[in-house]
Amino acid sequence: MATRKPTPKVDSPETQLDAFLDKYAPAIATLALACLAKMRTRLPGAVQLVYDNYNALVIGFGPSERASEAIFSLALYPRWVTLFFLQGVGLPDPKQLLKGSGKVVRHIVLASAADLDQPAIQHLISKALQRAEVGIDPAAPGRLVIRSISARQRPRRPV
Repeated sequence: MATRKPTPKVDSPETQLDAFLDKYAPAIATLALACLAKMRTRLPGAVQLVYDNYNALVIGFGPSERASEAIFSLALYPRWVTLFFLQGVGLPDPKQLLKGSGKVVRHIVLASAADLDQPAIQHLISKALQRAEVGIDPAAPGRLVIRSISARQRPRRPV
């Protein structure tokens, strides 16, 4: 009689995300959790795609598991957290908050989670949602999906 090998225990996506956040200095992890909570509240129904990449931990927000449909992402670096507008070129930005010179993406470095409550940033978020090719259904069951974990990574804490 053949014996079965036990299936390896896979942590839940939430547990995995917590482990990724634990690699960061407490101030960055706390900022990221506060920003993540605000984005989850603002974007009910969003699918959150997590990429623990070489350079940063990235959490994308979109209507589905298709990365090409993501509208925003939060990226954690050793010293800051950035909100990316993944279809940010051409967004009306009278306060000139958006940075970047690429062909598609723009970003804002967040000093605190309260930055996400600023009327100008709320306006940018609203405009990005209106312009998205595929919108996020607020009635959809949002979920967290771990998409990739890079074997090699830069240090997550300042050196």
